[in-house]
Amino acid sequence: MKIRYSFFLLAALAAPAFCGEYTLQLTPDNTKIQWTLSDVLHTIHGTFELKRGSVKFDPDSGEAAGEVVVDTTSGESGGGARDSRMHNSVLESLKYPEAVFTPDRMEGKLAMPGTSNFKLHGMFRIHGVNHEMTMDVQSEVALGRITAEITFDVPYVAWGMRNPSTLLLKVGKKVQMAIHTEAAFEPSSP
Repeated sequence: MKIRYSFFLLAALAAPAFCGEYTLQLTPDNTKIQWTLSDVLHTIHGTFELKRGSVKFDPDSGEAAGEVVVDTTSGESGGGARDSRMHNSVLESLKYPEAVFTPDRMEGKLAMPGTSNFKLHGMFRIHGVNHEMTMDVQSEVALGRITAEITFDVPYVAWGMRNPSTLLLKVGKKVQMAIHTEAAFEPSSP
């Protein structure tokens, strides 16, 4: 009887390690951030660098927490004058050097293991202001690793940032963002 009781006690204590929260550690080495902005003549592509990030998920409850921090001063498109306008007039990156996403919940289910499509909801702080945001996530979980493609739009003009359009050059009023990450995805420590 003692052996059976000990087994059930051990199983109950071990359950959170297999069913509770999982943590995704994002680093500049395992995360690539790309952006796209359209104009009347062509499409502009660029990148940003991640500073740091950690996201916790509870696949059962849908709760999420953590913080993903992007270095806005790292933004580049390969065009010196265009990048200078982006930093000085639109992002004001010296004044607002970080964009921060703080997740609070998942909408949909994360397959463990398997392929999933779900939404990640939270607050996105950019240019000194918080905005409610929902990101689309496509993920593949296998062998303790996750590969995720995260997409969302930043309606920068509606959010109070300057539109860099000129009389001759008209650009879109939102930037399409795409984040790719591949990292270890393991149960959080109790």
